[in-house]
Amino acid sequence: MSVDAKYKTSATASGGGRDGKTSLADGTLELQLVVPKELGGPGGDGANPEKLFALGYSACYLGALRVGAQQLKTKVPDGSTVNATIGIGPRSEGGFGITAELEVYLPGMDEAEAQKLVDITHGICPYSNAIKASVDVPTKVRT
Repeated sequence: MSVDAKYKTSATASGGGRDGKTSLADGTLELQLVVPKELGGPGGDGANPEKLFALGYSACYLGALRVGAQQLKTKVPDGSTVNATIGIGPRSEGGFGITAELEVYLPGMDEAEAQKLVDITHGICPYSNAIKASVDVPTKVRT
């Protein structure tokens, strides 16, 4: 598979990784990272890779819904939202893995049409495409 990347960005992590900081090369964002209590860290204020993944996936999927809607000759209703829930934990095969769940709210849209839109969007969204071989992404659709 090849990708003709039209946009690239770069970030650098420093410190202890999950308990350091991360910043974008262009200087537009810098975040303090904190290991969650559930993973043996102190918790508290700060970001972590799972929070960043959830932010990116929800935003990307909402944008991809608009592309899918164009293909289906429909519109994404005003007030639509995507909630991404990302988890991390040990894998039965060793190492760690992530989980992902999406809740898509398409107010007032016909349920069958909404489900069709969500199904097609998984083939459009770069995040869905990036993880589909290793992560099952259950998706709840609300209208």
